[in-house]
Amino acid sequence: MAEELLEEENFAAMFEASEKAQESTNRIVEGEIVELQIEDERALVGVGEKLEGILPLDEIRGEDGELTHAVGDSITVMVTGYYNERPKISHKKVLEQAKTLEFINANKDDYEDIVIEGVITNKNRGGYVIEMDSVKFFMPRSLAAFKDSDEVVGRKVKAQIIKLDPEDTSIVVSRRKLFNEERKKKKEIIDKLMAEDTIVEGTIKKITSYGMFVDVGGVDGLVHYNEISYKGPVNPSKLYNEGDIVTVKAISYDKDKRHLSLSIKACMEDPWAEVESELDEGDTITVTVSNIESYGVFVDLGNDIEGFLHISEITWNKNIKNPNDYLTVGEEIDVEVIEINSDTHKLRVSLKRLLPKPFDEFVKKRKEGEITTGVVTSLTDFGAFVKIDGVEGLLHNQDTSWEKGTKAKDMFKKGDEVEVKIARINRDDQKISLNHKCLQDSPIDTFAANHSRNEVITGKVRDVKDFGVFISLDDGVDALIRDEDLEPLVKEELEIGQEIEAVIAVIDTQRDRIRLSVKQLSRVNDAKIIADLNKEDAGNTLGDLLKDQLK
Repeated sequence: MAEELLEEENFAAMFEASEKAQESTNRIVEGEIVELQIEDERALVGVGEKLEGILPLDEIRGEDGELTHAVGDSITVMVTGYYNERPKISHKKVLEQAKTLEFINANKDDYEDIVIEGVITNKNRGGYVIEMDSVKFFMPRSLAAFKDSDEVVGRKVKAQIIKLDPEDTSIVVSRRKLFNEERKKKKEIIDKLMAEDTIVEGTIKKITSYGMFVDVGGVDGLVHYNEISYKGPVNPSKLYNEGDIVTVKAISYDKDKRHLSLSIKACMEDPWAEVESELDEGDTITVTVSNIESYGVFVDLGNDIEGFLHISEITWNKNIKNPNDYLTVGEEIDVEVIEINSDTHKLRVSLKRLLPKPFDEFVKKRKEGEITTGVVTSLTDFGAFVKIDGVEGLLHNQDTSWEKGTKAKDMFKKGDEVEVKIARINRDDQKISLNHKCLQDSPIDTFAANHSRNEVITGKVRDVKDFGVFISLDDGVDALIRDEDLEPLVKEELEIGQEIEAVIAVIDTQRDRIRLSVKQLSRVNDAKIIADLNKEDAGNTLGDLLKDQLK
């Protein structure tokens, strides 16, 4: 400390010597204005020398721009040196010295804690001159606590007074000491705040989107938006204004980043203790809708606790788009508690679990085989979803039309009413299968009504597969000829579109299948010839008929 004071005194001496070297004597004398040279912006003042001193008119102009002195007026000036034998004088320096001396006299008995804030107006080899309210202060370079540069003049700085000298009319200040004092004070405040269960009041200085900066005894700390309420993240600007007084508690301090974290909710009783002791998963509670977002709804339990109602837990309707279509802010609703997470303080609730389950209501009213009407809610590549009594069933493409290759999206659009048959109700998977084509006449049934087994029919080759050949018939149906029923035809020699004659071997209306046989064609033709001959001559024997055919 002694070395620091010695260093400060040396710098003060350097400043004084520098000033005296530049300004010669700094004598204060009473002078008389003998001439005003308005065009040259100067006044000639007699100071008892061979030549008058020159005084800039700016030093005797008032705030209104008018001169405060006239020819013949007495004026106190400081002789700061000589130029071409003419005294260099200043009235301003007299006023500044008086101001500085006034400041010294007012604070000489208690100055060590005084912090000034002024502008650097000059610098020299020893340090910097700072002015505040026309009072000059000197700050040695070693106590400035910043790098010297040409831009330092004009800079606004704070510093702490470390010495007052009435005899030299000088005041020495230090930024370094100010920083050390502030650091020491901040450490004391933080140590006190970090003591167990220390609760203090602070003033909100700034509100941001992520929290609030609060001044606690000269130290700023951040109250993150997660630390304002047990409800969870909240918007601080909706609850507080800058300048408000809040009760806070320090929860952490990062020494490396010098970051103090504060909490408002830590000063309150934790309502989760009541939640954990009074509520269980599965309980039904009454809550108030407090906020609605696109992804769900926040509900207020009434004790600074919020629960979350996810959009999927609002209704059994899987096509819900906006929670606003179902709930409004301020509305009271009954919900079921589905999760209590004590570690993260998260409470999840459900509304739909207290509502009748549409599938359960559906199976009470509907049964398999029933024909009803539904509304198309969505279309996919594999079919259409049709809503019946609030429950969606799937109408698969293959059950939409008898025409092969037809898709549901080719026949319907969203919102269409469609008549369907409830083909299957899967209670385990809670899925419903629908059928539309069964309500239309089946091409196989029509074919079966007009044709019979062993009938010879003609069709065209539509497709050749490894297991056989598909034949298109004029009735709008396809039939299959298996490989073993193709003889005497050779599959490899067949062409698409080629006309083939065959016998109807199978008509299966239950499985929508028709099978043909070329192999049986000769047998059927032989039988037909015999039948025709028997009609022509009922008396002929079978042997006679065969002999006639062989002639």
